[in-house]
Amino acid sequence: MSLKLLGLCGSLRQDSFNRKLMSEAGRIWGNEDFSTASLDLPLYNGDAERADGIPQSVQTLARQIAEAHAVVIATPEYNQSISGVLKNGLDWISRVEGAPWRGKPVAIMSAAAGRAGGARAQYALRLCLNPFRPHLLPGPEVMVAAASQEFDDDGNLTGALYVKLLGELMDDLKAAART
Repeated sequence: MSLKLLGLCGSLRQDSFNRKLMSEAGRIWGNEDFSTASLDLPLYNGDAERADGIPQSVQTLARQIAEAHAVVIATPEYNQSISGVLKNGLDWISRVEGAPWRGKPVAIMSAAAGRAGGARAQYALRLCLNPFRPHLLPGPEVMVAAASQEFDDDGNLTGALYVKLLGELMDDLKAAART
């Protein structure tokens, strides 16, 4: 059986290091079974939800999460936490019927300019995901520090340690998706 991986990137920028990292995870998983979802959603507003319901883009995202066998999230670190884009997406998903995250194997990773590689964002993301009750993989932690030096011109991850850790994380995610 072919396992489907869904990628979410907490940065909307097409050339972001987290998007590159997410793409590397998809390449390791197997590109033919990897797709990405958009977090380019309207800002959550309870009044708008009451008046217009859940936007189609949010319903699509929830369906993509539910249909995937596993999810990988690449989160940038903005002001010692996750991006507003990622938090907004999680807030919207909390409003949909069903529980698309429940029991879903999820791996998180980050790439950042600083020496901690997005560690605080990963910790914050774990807190934000806990109410959804996914199967959050504990590691290995992939936190790419000084990200501008860790990708080549084609967007490939170059640091041997990071490549090794990402490979292990994706192997663990596949194993969790099979169970």
